[in-house]
Amino acid sequence: MEILKGAEVSAKIKGEVQELLAGIKGKPPKLAIVRVGENPDDMSYERGAIKKMESFGLRAESYAFPGDISDGDFKREFMKINGDEDVSGILLLRPLPGQIRERDIEEMIDPKKDLDGISPINVAKVFAGDASGFAPCTAEAVVEVLKQNDIAITGKRVVIVGRSLVVGKPLAMLMLKENGTVTVCHTRTQDLKGTCRGAQILVAAAGRAKMLDKDYVGQDAVVIDVGINVDEDGKLCGDVDLDSIRDRAAMATPVPGGVGAVTTAVLARHLAEAFINQG
Repeated sequence: MEILKGAEVSAKIKGEVQELLAGIKGKPPKLAIVRVGENPDDMSYERGAIKKMESFGLRAESYAFPGDISDGDFKREFMKINGDEDVSGILLLRPLPGQIRERDIEEMIDPKKDLDGISPINVAKVFAGDASGFAPCTAEAVVEVLKQNDIAITGKRVVIVGRSLVVGKPLAMLMLKENGTVTVCHTRTQDLKGTCRGAQILVAAAGRAKMLDKDYVGQDAVVIDVGINVDEDGKLCGDVDLDSIRDRAAMATPVPGGVGAVTTAVLARHLAEAFINQG
């Protein structure tokens, strides 16, 4: 089984970003990372995203607010960031605390700065196949892993385990746009194992550690693991039991070191594109 490492795909996207920004004078595009509270996972992702932006020659700044900030106060602060001409793109770390109406923030964010596809306008564009809208970075990263490794999607049987608006649903639309034949599965899918075994491209986005083992994987399938979990030993792992599928899958992404590395690279590309689009 070939391991599809994210670093190689990320490096290719870095080259694309540098081409996009070639000849741009003045300050490079700036990403605003908006965080409420001190969730360790959010803070870890924030650090990684800032490091990635800087390595791509971009700027990034964290806008952190206390976890008990009121709905009104947060909205006022968010609108300042939203309207800042120096900010080309915004990444909102979610979920937000319960006292903040997250749906309101999704509707408030400037679609041109919404790099992770949370605005209803961008969601609609993704589902309509309109490339002018930003798709969620993780969903787009899955497609990038396949494309950059010359894995054809056209005509392939694609099975996605997970139906969230962050990965499963938008990824289904992106795969359809690439002419894949898509099945979206979830906890109530009958014969989940059998459906997954029929996939030529299997995407695991269920959010359950090592849920998919060899019984879910057909011979010579390409397996893309989107999950980020902690196993019983306290180690980072995906939704796929990688050791179990080595004799079944033709290719698979690892966790860590797979889709996650590509997700932040896609975020950087979205930032560059937003900067150019805003003129």
